[in-house]
Amino acid sequence: MDQTVASLPPQAEQRPYSYERHGVTVEDPWHWLRDQGYPQVTDTDVLAYLTAENDYFEQWREQHQALLDQLFEEMKGRIKEDESSVPIRDGDYFYWWAFRPGAQYRTWYRRPVAGGDDQVIFDEPAEAEGKDYFRLGALEVSPDGRLAAVYVDDSGAERFAIRIRDLATGEDLETVTDVGIGSAVWTSGSDGIVFTEVNENWRSYRARFHRLGTPADQDVTLYEETEELGFSVGVGHSQDRSLIIIATGDNATSEVRFVGADDPTQPLTLVSPRQEKRQYEIDAAHGKLWILTNDEHVNFRLAEADLANPGDWTIVIPGSDRVYLRHVTSYRDHLAIQQRVDGLDQLILRTYSGEERRIPFEEASYSAAFLGNPEFAPEAYRLAYSSLVTPATIYDYHPADDRLEVRKIQEIPSGYDASKYGTERLMVTGRDGVRIPVSVVYPKGFSKDGSGKLFLYAYGAYGLAIPPAFNTNRISLLDRGWAYAIAHIRGGDDLGYQWFLDGKLEKRTNTFNDFVDVAKGLIAEGFTHKGGIGINGGSAGGELMGAVVNSDPDLWGAVVADVPFVDVLNTMLDDTLPLTPGEWPEWGNPITDKAAFDLIRSYSPYDNVQRQAHPPMLITGGLNDPRVTYWEPAKWAAKLRASKTDDNRLMLKINMGAGHGGKSGRWERLHEIAETYAFVLTEVCE
Repeated sequence: MDQTVASLPPQAEQRPYSYERHGVTVEDPWHWLRDQGYPQVTDTDVLAYLTAENDYFEQWREQHQALLDQLFEEMKGRIKEDESSVPIRDGDYFYWWAFRPGAQYRTWYRRPVAGGDDQVIFDEPAEAEGKDYFRLGALEVSPDGRLAAVYVDDSGAERFAIRIRDLATGEDLETVTDVGIGSAVWTSGSDGIVFTEVNENWRSYRARFHRLGTPADQDVTLYEETEELGFSVGVGHSQDRSLIIIATGDNATSEVRFVGADDPTQPLTLVSPRQEKRQYEIDAAHGKLWILTNDEHVNFRLAEADLANPGDWTIVIPGSDRVYLRHVTSYRDHLAIQQRVDGLDQLILRTYSGEERRIPFEEASYSAAFLGNPEFAPEAYRLAYSSLVTPATIYDYHPADDRLEVRKIQEIPSGYDASKYGTERLMVTGRDGVRIPVSVVYPKGFSKDGSGKLFLYAYGAYGLAIPPAFNTNRISLLDRGWAYAIAHIRGGDDLGYQWFLDGKLEKRTNTFNDFVDVAKGLIAEGFTHKGGIGINGGSAGGELMGAVVNSDPDLWGAVVADVPFVDVLNTMLDDTLPLTPGEWPEWGNPITDKAAFDLIRSYSPYDNVQRQAHPPMLITGGLNDPRVTYWEPAKWAAKLRASKTDDNRLMLKINMGAGHGGKSGRWERLHEIAETYAFVLTEVCE
């Protein structure tokens, strides 16, 4: 274990505060760390505490600067400095992005299909100059190719300014809103955009139409969500671009409307009224809607409907216990279907007459996805592929001759030899008999005698699977003799939608149990030993970190919890917070439901900190984070420090100028990954 000396860590004072819900009194002496003026944070006591924590973290950084620099240079050396995407056609142009050598941000280009010079359409490095944070959220070019709707966030608060840019001159012609979210959809005549806005609580609550050249206060509200506090509104377009689609919903229920892309001010057509816990999404081609829905089977089915009668759905592909339908895009010649079978990605092209062809891949475990051709009638379908040992590869699949064309293989300038590493996909039996998939990669010659060290990662929420995909950063662990594992725990949708349902609401603790059982299973398989495991998770995965630290603190050699959602009870009780109402279908509503209150209170990491020994911990947060507010990691760190009975290191780092995703810029992000790895490498010493 790292024994470097630092000054005494900060201690946040305890101030009496309590509240009562459902007959239970909850004490929260660190409640004061939430600035009552949020999202503005000006409370001097709060800022002083966060600054003290950051100063304490900086002492650790200084002590380990040599290792941090080494890790950063290793990871940077695996990234091609002038990395670029493969150009893809959209209308009269090919579009792509590229990094200039040394640049933190991308530059976006296009070139006429008919021939001509490359044109810079957006220069992120120039736009980001002088800013502590910069993020391009969306860049949507008009159908006539003259203009672009540009989304920019320069604080990390995920409230985007939407500006209309003249691509010939680079001049911004007008600002549509300063509180945009998502991406814009252009009218077919290029005379306006449909966009969504967030309210003061950072909820995407309405879709509006802005006609170019008119004042923003004359924008037309096409749809505003007024029925369900937790529903969010999003916009998109059908693949044939005939329709503008406006969807509203939460994590369990959805409802979709559409309007012709030529005039979005016309009345919207409702596809089918919302039904609780029914989800559906649509696309359009050949005068029909193509509808993916879970109304009859948990793993979804595909249906079709006439535009004139959109609520009358006819089955195309029935639901299946084994085949999990995840997404469908309707192109001119094919339905492009992304599905998962036994946890393995499959890409299917289906003709409208019903003939199916699976795009073949050879490895036993991999990650694959369609990349989304912008054209309605592409000659080939763009897709991405990788595995734990195979670098990312971009393909074009040509259906006419059943051929995969390699367009790009990820270059690793410092060198990479896949034969140096082994990979396995294991099934660990959990405490309730359920078999949990685990993907493991390790250096060849790794001894499975229990002496090794293991880095274990998981997320486990919202139906988001963590794919067994390639990542150059983890090579820095593998080349130091570590194994790296991904636990595909319940709460994600790795093994189907039921896998997700089995990790939410009243089944939430399955997620935590699965992670612990995977760790114990890997110990039993000889990959590591108790105390030899470094674990990492962020956001809801940070909640996972908190729960397993409370339940099994002696298993872990070190813990890194990024922007952790750990103050679950207090957040779910506060419907004024940005995401709370939309989160109730995932966690439960403790305001109205005592059973939900009791359940959340039983596992909420902050509420269940015990006076016990804890492993070494690094906790991160972002002052401008609208998803997991900064006070969650701050309060948790303060309570842990006041309760711990050990001498292990506990550090809190709050990014004072960033949000949920940490710092912007590709090199800044590498510095943060280096901090994670350095902490684990120096703390897991058994």
